[in-house]
Parts: sequence; C-alpha cells; structure tokens
Amino acid sequence: MVRDDLYITVPSFFRCPISLDVMTSPVSLCTGVTYDRSSIQRWLDNGNNTCPATMQVLQSKEFVPNRTLQRLIQIWSDSVHRVDSPDSPASTELVLSKDQVLVAISELETHSENRFDLLAKTVRFAQDSEENRDFLMRTECFVPVLVGFLDNVNGGVQRSVEFVEQVVKALDLVPSKMEDREMLKNSMLKKKTEGQKQSSIDSLLLVLQQGSCDSRIASARVLKSIAMDVESKLLIAEKEGLVSELLNLITPDKNPDLIENCLSCLIAISTPKRNKLKLVHLGAVKVFSNLLSTPNLSVSVTEKVLKLIETVSSTKEGRSEMCEDTACVAALVNKVLKVSNVATEHAVTTLWSVCYLFRDQKAQEAVTKANGLTKILLLMQSNCSPQVRQMSADLLKIFRVNSKSCLSSYDTKTTHIMPF
Repeated sequence: MVRDDLYITVPSFFRCPISLDVMTSPVSLCTGVTYDRSSIQRWLDNGNNTCPATMQVLQSKEFVPNRTLQRLIQIWSDSVHRVDSPDSPASTELVLSKDQVLVAISELETHSENRFDLLAKTVRFAQDSEENRDFLMRTECFVPVLVGFLDNVNGGVQRSVEFVEQVVKALDLVPSKMEDREMLKNSMLKKKTEGQKQSSIDSLLLVLQQGSCDSRIASARVLKSIAMDVESKLLIAEKEGLVSELLNLITPDKNPDLIENCLSCLIAISTPKRNKLKLVHLGAVKVFSNLLSTPNLSVSVTEKVLKLIETVSSTKEGRSEMCEDTACVAALVNKVLKVSNVATEHAVTTLWSVCYLFRDQKAQEAVTKANGLTKILLLMQSNCSPQVRQMSADLLKIFRVNSKSCLSSYDTKTTHIMPF
C-alpha cells in the first residue's frame, strides 16, 4: 500500500529547524536547540559559529545526541506505519490518567526534552472535563511551572512560539478555578530578573502576534483574568505593542470569537485614565467606529464596542476624536434602538455626554444628519429605563435650544410626545 505523506501530521518538534524534515539523528547544541546531525554538521562545516535558530555565538561546537527525542520519533514513526497498514485499527487519542498527568507535570518541572508533547497531553486532560481542571488546580506546582515557561521562552524560534501557545492554552483553562488569582497576577506581572530576556507579558504578546486563532483567544482571556486592579491594568497596557495588537485583532475580517475576547480584554484594562488616553492615541475611536458599522454584528460584540466608546468618551481627547469622526456618531445613533437594553444605555449615555454635557456642535450636527431625533423620540415611547428616558429628554431639549428650526420642520407622527 502506498502511503500519502501529505495526510500525516508531523509534530513540529520532530522537525529539524534547518531542513524542516523529520530528524533521523537528533543532536543538541550547547544552546539547548536540537537539530538533525547532518544539517547542523553541514552548517558548522561551512564556517558558521552561531546557533542557526537563536543566532547565539557558540561557546562550543560539540553536540550531544538527543536519545529521548530519537526514541519519541521512532515510536511516532512506528505508529504511523501501523495506522497506515490496512490490517491495523484506526488510532484514537487517549486522555492521560491523573497519575500520568502528575508524572507529566513532574517531567515538565525538570525541563524534559519532550515537554511540548507532555504539555499538549496535559492540555487535552484539562479540556476533557471540569473534574480534571479542578484536579490540576489542586496540583500546587502546575501554575508556577506554566508561568516559569512564559518567563523563559525564546521568541525567535518558531518551535518556541508553538510551545508557548500550549502554555497559554493551559493557563486559560485554570483562572476560573483558582481561589488565589492574586498569586497568578503577581507571578505574571513581576519585573524581569537580571539577565532575563522575556517576561510572561512578552510571551502573551508573542502569542497575540504570531499564534493561531485559538491561542490568541486564550492569550486575551489570560490577560483579562490578571487585570484585577489599577496597577495590573497599567502594567499590562504599558507593554509596548500590546494594546495596538489587541486593536489590530478587532477588525471586521477577524474571527468573531477572537474579536469578542479582545474587546473583553480591552474593557478590562481600559478603566485607568492613562489607558483610556493610550487607546485614543492609538486610533481606537476609528477602529471602534469601523467595527460598529459592520453589518450583522452580534449583540454581544456591539455591546462591548459601545462600552469602549463610552469609556473613551469620558476623556476630552476621546470626545474630540469622536466628534471629528462623524461616522462614529452616526454609528452610535444607529445602535440606539433594536439591539439590546445594554446597547441602548451605552449609546445614549455617550450621545448625552458629547451633545448635552459637553455641547459639541459637530456631534449635534452629526446626530441630526443621522436622523437621531426620530430615534430618540421613538426611544422615549419604548420601555426604556428612567435614566435613559431622562437623558433622551435632555438631548431633545438641547436640540430645541440650539436650533429653532430643527423640530419645527421635523416631519414625524411622534412629535406629540415631545416632553416640552
């Protein structure tokens, strides 16, 4: 039987970083990176004195056979041939037992050569049931081991990116089970130690930038879970490139679940004024406006975008950006009705803030052009909250004061409910 290798999924750490082929004789350099013997020998014979993956200068050009990895590759290769045989049953992916998971975590602590595979199996164990996640939470060393990996990842190696994705997925499964989330927050936001090149936040950013959709979602969720107080929110937002990457991931072309989780993360970190200003300076108002104008936007995403617009409108700079972008004001008007009570409250509060409280002329004109008065009048006839009703009345009054003709020429059958 001829085997079609295109349908075989090869574990990434079985491939040589140079040739990208499955290694037949894996050897490790003094940097800890493993290569196929023939590939690394050819690299060194060509006069190179650096590690190809990390570009570190080699203190020694000697390499050590990686027997553990070689055995794993052999086991995998044998299993592939067995599955390929017409006489063999289809293989099934087994979930580790609790005892096996404890052994796997113990091996992870010792930085075992097959840690990628061990961690992937531990993630599958956690995903299998609520009971398994509870079990992992009662294993005291589990979270510290994961955070330790995040603090010591070489972001320049693709294999490391894939490994940190597994770490982040594992971390994402446990915060809701943690009784002491403060411990997780403190360990992930601690300052770099001397000689440490990477922190946990660096690794989470790496996943947001280069990871798969699922791991990006996990990274956003982990960030949200540790944004527990003003200090943690400031530390997260201060990481260069992190907020801008979250904004990059909420464009209409992205996965809806990814958009929603990134929005939730932005909401979690946006309460300090410094972070609100950072959002404004990074062009968040335009991003939110574009997203809000997207057709068929889900209710939950719409509510989160409106919440963020309301948040940035509490700053002078945010209001200025909004009022310069008439499309943003028009998008707000369009979400006043027929979305949800939460969306209505966010939209009306923002319009009330810029038009009534701060009396911005451009925003008032944009509301009028977007047929906002009709929507506000209809809203007052609906079963809205007393707070929304009062803000709507305030808005109608301000339009009446600022324009003698705006209501006199207003052709609508609902003018009989005007509250003045």
